[in-house]
Amino acid sequence: MKFFSKALLLSLIILCSCHQKEKQKQKIQPQITEKNIKKVKEKVVEKSWDSLNSSNVEAFLTEYGKQNPETKVIIKTKFGNIKLRLYEDVPIHRANFIFLTKIGYFNTTVIYRVAKNFVIQGGNSDNWYTQKQRRKYGNYLMQPEFKKHRTHKYGALAAAREWENNPDKLSSPFEFYMVHKRSGAHHLDGEHTVFGEVISGFDTMDKISRVKVGVDEWPIDDIPITIEILD
Repeated sequence: MKFFSKALLLSLIILCSCHQKEKQKQKIQPQITEKNIKKVKEKVVEKSWDSLNSSNVEAFLTEYGKQNPETKVIIKTKFGNIKLRLYEDVPIHRANFIFLTKIGYFNTTVIYRVAKNFVIQGGNSDNWYTQKQRRKYGNYLMQPEFKKHRTHKYGALAAAREWENNPDKLSSPFEFYMVHKRSGAHHLDGEHTVFGEVISGFDTMDKISRVKVGVDEWPIDDIPITIEILD
């Protein structure tokens, strides 16, 4: 009988101990609620701009353009500033330029080509971050948005593109140029999409046009740029 009492007492102690441990477990277990589930989902959801890839260019930029209607930007250089107005009737190219500006892509790039009395070209560099950003979004291309009334006049802003193996004249999203020739560069009309124009800073363009360049028209001394949204 005495042995049975001890066994019963031991069983009760073990049972209480297990119950206490279970209780402690219950205390440290987070309560699963709809609010907690929402927080977890929010943590794994990618930022909206991370969804752009080479397969959804038009769909992404169309929607991005609706949510980001800005049309004026400023290019800042050591020679001064250049203000640009982006055209609304080329929605994909406008949205793309605003997108790249807002994620800071251009801020690690340079003016990499100065073709005397022709164009000033920017949007690329040897910077590791620049190349990483291009790969991140799949080095996508854009369908041309040609408009007969949008010509390569003096100060026109247009998208660069590959000429070889590019029958559809797809635009590079990363590289752009501004026409510096006073009489324009109209032989490029219908070849490159014009999506904006310089509205001030022509004197800055003149200063840039006078820098020394190599045989590839890349400035001997780098001309870093930053681009910001005006409105």
